[in-house]
Amino acid sequence: MGSHSATDTAPLVDSFGRVHKNLRISVTDRCNIRCFYCMPETVKFLPHKDILSFEEIARVVQVVAAAGVDRVRITGGEPLVRSQLDKLIAMIRAVDGIKDIAITTNAILLEEHAQRLKDAGLDRLNISLDTLDPKKFEKIARRKGLEKVLKGIAKAQAVGFKDIRLNTVALAGITETEIVPLALFARQHNLTLRFIEFMPLDGDQAWQTDQVINGESIREVIAGEVCELLPAHETVRSQPAVDFHYADGRGKVGFINSVSSPFCEACDRLRITADGRLRNCLFGTEEWNLIDALRSDANDQSVLEIIREGIMKKKAGHGTDDVQFKRPQRAMYQIGG
Repeated sequence: MGSHSATDTAPLVDSFGRVHKNLRISVTDRCNIRCFYCMPETVKFLPHKDILSFEEIARVVQVVAAAGVDRVRITGGEPLVRSQLDKLIAMIRAVDGIKDIAITTNAILLEEHAQRLKDAGLDRLNISLDTLDPKKFEKIARRKGLEKVLKGIAKAQAVGFKDIRLNTVALAGITETEIVPLALFARQHNLTLRFIEFMPLDGDQAWQTDQVINGESIREVIAGEVCELLPAHETVRSQPAVDFHYADGRGKVGFINSVSSPFCEACDRLRITADGRLRNCLFGTEEWNLIDALRSDANDQSVLEIIREGIMKKKAGHGTDDVQFKRPQRAMYQIGG
């Protein structure tokens, strides 16, 4: 990759002074389940040729790392359905300046991949788990698989992953009964549990505000039925979760209240979709084409300039709470979680 010319190293700052150090990169739009809040039941996936190659992804990481990005999260779809993902992890690990590599997964394939991911240099795992009830799992995911998820979590811990977070989407009418069992499970297994408010990025475009269970009400349930919660004061401002510690010292719970109290003012994320488009916000409606630049003779500086342009156009907030809010055309699986 040394053939591309050097890039400038000024930080990636937007017009509101937010410095971007956190890259989320989707490696596929495919998934082995069909959670209704993310994907439609029937879906047409991108052809493989339209998806960034591992070399192209590693090049983008190198370009943004030179400008101060130091954290990378691999998302999808389901990243583990992308063949030989551990090779990509190793390529990113080799990039100067990258301090932290994480993956967001549904963990169905984790049991078989955990060791290779650890060996390749993956630091952290975020595992989507909305319920411990097999019937509810099937209702949400429209597929079976809970047992595989639980085996995947156990295997990841067995191979030495320490920082594992469970991400639970709070869905009114479905997951109220799951709050306490998930909290107890996470405490028992030394996992951090995070509740995410249901966002308007579902595949069926059926999202309504009354389907959102706000984080505050979930916190009250846990404090009342599991253990008192104390605010964690060491929270990183740019991270979306508001964290609480259990008063007895056994673990942590986070709340990502993206609908009821957005955290945009400290956002440091940029996103690249599986088909090579830069998005400056999960809810953004504009995209910048990187794949064409990567596949032409564009040098690294030109690629970086496209990224800088996208970041400069980032808005102050995502506006889901605004009457003028227009939801993105793409659903969550197409954007990258």
